[in-house]
Amino acid sequence: MGYVMLAGAIAAEVAATTAMKYSEGFSRLGPSLVTLLGYVLSFLLLAQTLKSVSIGTAYAIWSGIGTAAVAALGLVLFGEGLSTAKIAGIVLIIGGVVVLNLGGAH
Repeated sequence: MGYVMLAGAIAAEVAATTAMKYSEGFSRLGPSLVTLLGYVLSFLLLAQTLKSVSIGTAYAIWSGIGTAAVAALGLVLFGEGLSTAKIAGIVLIIGGVVVLNLGGAH
């Protein structure tokens, strides 16, 4: 159940970060509210996750997958560039999460 809540925390964080881009510096009410609510929900779900998943593993997955997802959304939704360095960074983030899940963060 912890990993289900973690997935929800990641989804809420990614939605909040994406909405922040659409908020235009918090000058648009709708996206600004989505940002606020998304981050609140993300932290609530992350806190619940920590009841059953170690903090190192949970945070690595939350931040790593969230970062990779936001980078992908930046490419798709906002036309941001995809350089070799950006690809390498995403691969390293995902690799780090995998290593932590294989036993590095107990």
